[in-house]
Amino acid sequence: MFTTIRKTIKASIFILLGVITIIYTSCNSASSNSNKHNKELISFKSIQGIGYTEVQRLQRNGLAINEYGYQLEPQWQINFVSDDSASVYSPIKKRFLNFPLTRGSDSIFNAARAWLKVKKMNKDSLILEILKAKNDSIEVNGSKVYMTFYADDYIKNVLHSDTGILRRPSRRDTLFVKGIVAKANKDITKAFAARQVVTFQSRSPQVSVNQERTVPNELNNFDTADDYLGPTFDITINKAYKEFYYSFSVCVDDKGQMHYVKPLIGFTEEDYKQSYIRLSKQIMETYLKYYLNVKPGTTLSMPHASVISLHVEGKVAAAETAKK
Repeated sequence: MFTTIRKTIKASIFILLGVITIIYTSCNSASSNSNKHNKELISFKSIQGIGYTEVQRLQRNGLAINEYGYQLEPQWQINFVSDDSASVYSPIKKRFLNFPLTRGSDSIFNAARAWLKVKKMNKDSLILEILKAKNDSIEVNGSKVYMTFYADDYIKNVLHSDTGILRRPSRRDTLFVKGIVAKANKDITKAFAARQVVTFQSRSPQVSVNQERTVPNELNNFDTADDYLGPTFDITINKAYKEFYYSFSVCVDDKGQMHYVKPLIGFTEEDYKQSYIRLSKQIMETYLKYYLNVKPGTTLSMPHASVISLHVEGKVAAAETAKK
């Protein structure tokens, strides 16, 4: 009986020792993982206090411009004050602003409302990858858009250059744009957004044109790209033959000629749609072509076909309105 009891006690001790060993090992493993995680946190101590200016922002293919006319523009200036804060230049407020800096594993950090990943870091240059953020998650594979920074001292004293020169479009960008410009000017259905948008000059004081402008703020992340990706113009015609308001898009070719594209409102009746198209086309062919000089949009100084949106309002004279 006592032999059985001793065996049972020994077995219990072995089990208890096994549990203790497992717990100890798990704790050590967790501690090791925690230390490993802490070691993986990106640190900016080696470059603190160095001012960096972004000189390139490129897609994975090495181009700054895509086939739709969207151009990635280098804009950032940054100084890592500490591992917990960064000073970033605001082109809107014309001064540096301090932002909290959130560090993560795998060289990921957040500053100035952007998630970024360090690809290269030294005292002369930085390469950061822009990460996509949605709700509470981050796409760690990135957007395949890369920001290249040079230290201000490196630009001045080693490269003997300046930011304006370094930010000029590359030869590859120029050749790419030449190709899509040739296609757009041969076939306006291949039109793309012009970096310098179409401009209008009125020949009459009775006709005014204003381009709608995006107000940069935190809601749009201070991004005003829509001003050239989808330029919209409000045109007012005074002393028109009657009151009217039409919204439609046109393609302005490389010669400055307007080509009707489509109405910008929805329709429930086909007859009304066809009437709307016919009348708005007449407005374009008469008032707009007669009273406006049109300069085509350009990208890298090359004129090309691009699509714009128009909201055209016709107003009759006040005296005539009173008589009616």
